[in-house]
Amino acid sequence: MVDEELFDKSSNDHSISSEEEDMLVRSYSNLNVSFGYHCNSYQSFSLETDEYDISPKKRLETNTMMTSQNGSFTCLSGAAISANFTLANTNICKGLIGEEILPELDSPNSFRKIVSSPSMSRLDLLSTSQGSPVSTESSIFEISKNIWRSSAPTTVSSNFLTSTEIKMAGGAAGEDRVQAVCSEKNGWLICGIYDGFNGRDAADFLAVTLYDNIVYYLYLLECRIKQENGLYGSSEGSLNGVKSELTLAMRFAENEDVKFSETFRAGVLKCLTTAVEQAENDFLCMVEQEMDDRPDLVSVGSCVLVVLLHGTDLCILNLGDSRAVLASMPSSGMDKLKAVQLTEIHSLENPLEYQKLLADHPNEPSVVMGNKIKGKLKVTRAFGVGYLKQKKLNDALMGILRVRNLCSPPYVYTNPHTVSHKVTEDDLFVVLGSDGLFDFFSNDEVVQLVYQFMHDNPIGDPAKYLIEQLLLKAAKEAALTAEELMRIPVGSRRKYHDDVTVIVIILGNAQRTMTASTSL
Repeated sequence: MVDEELFDKSSNDHSISSEEEDMLVRSYSNLNVSFGYHCNSYQSFSLETDEYDISPKKRLETNTMMTSQNGSFTCLSGAAISANFTLANTNICKGLIGEEILPELDSPNSFRKIVSSPSMSRLDLLSTSQGSPVSTESSIFEISKNIWRSSAPTTVSSNFLTSTEIKMAGGAAGEDRVQAVCSEKNGWLICGIYDGFNGRDAADFLAVTLYDNIVYYLYLLECRIKQENGLYGSSEGSLNGVKSELTLAMRFAENEDVKFSETFRAGVLKCLTTAVEQAENDFLCMVEQEMDDRPDLVSVGSCVLVVLLHGTDLCILNLGDSRAVLASMPSSGMDKLKAVQLTEIHSLENPLEYQKLLADHPNEPSVVMGNKIKGKLKVTRAFGVGYLKQKKLNDALMGILRVRNLCSPPYVYTNPHTVSHKVTEDDLFVVLGSDGLFDFFSNDEVVQLVYQFMHDNPIGDPAKYLIEQLLLKAAKEAALTAEELMRIPVGSRRKYHDDVTVIVIILGNAQRTMTASTSL
């Protein structure tokens, strides 16, 4: 459904001509991804009251007392626009990813119900490294992945990740990929932004494997918790014998035991890390198998940003330079909106990352050339990009593509930054964005733009709005009109802005109408 009021700026202070405004409305036919979700099950106060005259923070405080304990988020919106030219589909994994799995998963304009982990068993057959988990911390981690995979699609379960209420949205924009998977019934949300480079193969691979990996390792965490607490019955090790699932652990974590809560959150962060490690192992294994036909795969990589939200627990993992920024307004200062960056920036622009890279290669004078690692890459941590991690993968390249003097790899790392945050009444929303967003706006500017837009447009779409403002700013800096910028074809437009992916998550119970949207 087209949101006709989406770009109604009559209540805004932003100076934008009506011609540019009309053009931007038309330009959203160029949006590659545009989706929204509103949690309709929560009980909000009547829309006939003066709700829209109340600040977003006041609405958050008012509704906290009126909604269910599963209310981890109220609504979200996602949008993405491309600037890089890339092939529509990739042929990695014998074409299975591009031709079969991605068409089942992609839903760029709306959320749709999905079956549990539709890509697991088929893709597993193509990788020799997925036969066992990365970590074996206890005997419970030795449960066969085949048991999980054969049971997950058919088992009636209350597991917060295998609920029948699961909905997914997402798609691709240039070399970026975005996913959002949620269960409103159980009050959880998983979002991922995969900012690919040198091609979209790595981002595509993450889109079809990482969510599955997260589900699997969280299932193992659940099993371990239940084993340690004597909660297993006679059907231990089988999904059919599981009744309370992770929902039980989440209840403990939220309400009953502070020490248990901290331990559980640490376990969730470990699961996210292990899921990325598993995906990395599988991807590089696939690259090695297919690099004779496609040697360019050794240079393909992706930044990774994953957010898991359940109740008041916000767990985040990142590799690279995508960001998650929390907007908070302390109760002691109602007019002081604060931007808190929850992620690290893993690039040469971060002095700590730069110095670590040099310290790890003390005897090499050419680690950084032209402000890039080995003259190739600015990010210091990333998924894939095997030729900067393994000599044998670099040797697959020929001519100027091969890295000279690859003396002591790896030069790009895969150890992610993880953090958990306990959402409070002061926290309003989280903005997730690929680095293309932050090329134009600071953290403070991003949260101010979203906050003001939410105040002025209670039924608008903040993710689309951020992209709109970015396009206006990019055009202005290039001495172009917005219309002229949008007429530049993908590929050539990369000179003016990067692929941009944005997700805005409205936290807690801040009730506001957010209709699911489609591209105009």
